[in-house]
Amino acid sequence: MPEPLDHPEPELIDTRDPERSRAALERLGERTWAEALDWLYGPATDRPTAPNLYPDMRRTYFEETGSPDPAPAGGRTSDEVLTEFRERLAPFAYAAQHPGSYSYFTPPPLPMSIAGETLAQWLNQGIDVWLSGMAAPFVEEDVIHWLCELCDYGAAAWGVLTSGGAMANIMAFTVARDVHLARLLGSEEPPRGARLEGVRVYASDQTHFSVERAVDLLGFPEGTLRIVPSDDSFRLRAEPVAAAIVEDRAAGLIPLAISAVAGSTNTGSIDDVPALADLAEGEGLWLHVDAAYGAAARLSTREAHKLLALERADSLTVDPHKWFFQAYDIGGLLVKRREDLLRTFHREPEYYAVWGPEERPLHWYQYSLEGTRRFRALKLWLSWKHLGSDGFARLIERNVDLAVHLTRRAKELGFEVIDPQLAVVCLRLAPSQLDPVKTDELQRRLQRALEVSGVGWLSTTTLRGRTWLRAGVINYLSTTTDADRILDALVNASKTVIDELSP
Repeated sequence: MPEPLDHPEPELIDTRDPERSRAALERLGERTWAEALDWLYGPATDRPTAPNLYPDMRRTYFEETGSPDPAPAGGRTSDEVLTEFRERLAPFAYAAQHPGSYSYFTPPPLPMSIAGETLAQWLNQGIDVWLSGMAAPFVEEDVIHWLCELCDYGAAAWGVLTSGGAMANIMAFTVARDVHLARLLGSEEPPRGARLEGVRVYASDQTHFSVERAVDLLGFPEGTLRIVPSDDSFRLRAEPVAAAIVEDRAAGLIPLAISAVAGSTNTGSIDDVPALADLAEGEGLWLHVDAAYGAAARLSTREAHKLLALERADSLTVDPHKWFFQAYDIGGLLVKRREDLLRTFHREPEYYAVWGPEERPLHWYQYSLEGTRRFRALKLWLSWKHLGSDGFARLIERNVDLAVHLTRRAKELGFEVIDPQLAVVCLRLAPSQLDPVKTDELQRRLQRALEVSGVGWLSTTTLRGRTWLRAGVINYLSTTTDADRILDALVNASKTVIDELSP
């Protein structure tokens, strides 16, 4: 067999001959897995994130030039390349597996999810056209069916896996535009251009940024998204939305949709979905619920009562790479009616032609904004079979219990705390001698001090104009001891910072 090219390890490129390549591939697999475990039990055990600030990190990575080098002209051995991974990347990677990692919404991925991702990349199935995936599209159908069951969607429901919540939200409002707005306008064709003027979409001040991005990308003019203030618990209520609808109708505008949140990024807040569903139904509006984070809580019989009326949404976002503990990336969009996705996204180019009228294979590109789609479903399929719904529920409940502990202990230590609705805890140290501006600065410095310490990692957010520390407790590897260490580190750091900020 001719060599494919002049390379130090041709057996890792032309893999047709098992006598030559299998042992080399096994060694590559062993070295790769060893690097992963060395990171997991090395840098990832030491700290959630490297202490470097962005400019320092750029200098560390790019060295003297501060910018990328030219592409390498010649090849190197796999050992050399993996050694570079060990030295240049591994020490500076964010470690969701660290027990003090309370990130935005990045959980430690389940090992079975990582196994699924590995297998999916070897199989390299295209999930856009059935013939490029064969059995793989059915795996996604399985997973979509399970997610629809979780949200009590009926037999007519359908969905599609996406890269994440942003893509799911964008696709949801594409469906709302092309299906529901067309219906409101009495149009056979999807509305475009001037027909998008005077439309209103209602969302709270806690909605995800991707909702505004969706409205903008879909061609709606400025002012289409009407932000309705949330209540004291950061929840969107039906009454102010109803008042906004009345006002807009009186002005000759066209209310199109309500966008509710079931587990907001800022606080984990859950909008009053049952009342908003009543309102949407009564007013003839599309109801979208962004449950990217919160939907998974329905796996728990103990927590499911917090996520009511999801089955009444016309479209629903859910992100398994959040509280299903999946490796990036895997999000999802569910719709109550399968034909809504087909009406919006279905195309049938000549190069995807079906050979006979009796053949109607499942082509996922007909249901999605994306054409090429990776085999995202396999990792969740394997994880769900391995852990079961009951296992997911236990991990979620463990996180909720940990968030309750963190809340109680933080209050005992003098923090202001917003009681979590799920497992996001917002806390703030506000000593009386500091004015509001300096108190905001205190939170930022405490976040940085914790980051440098390596004990844990929290983010910051802004609520009602003030800075808060934010703990996204979706880490199934964390314990009450880890939570206590984080709080103790914050309190210890505060003594110096408060002295520096005090007048």
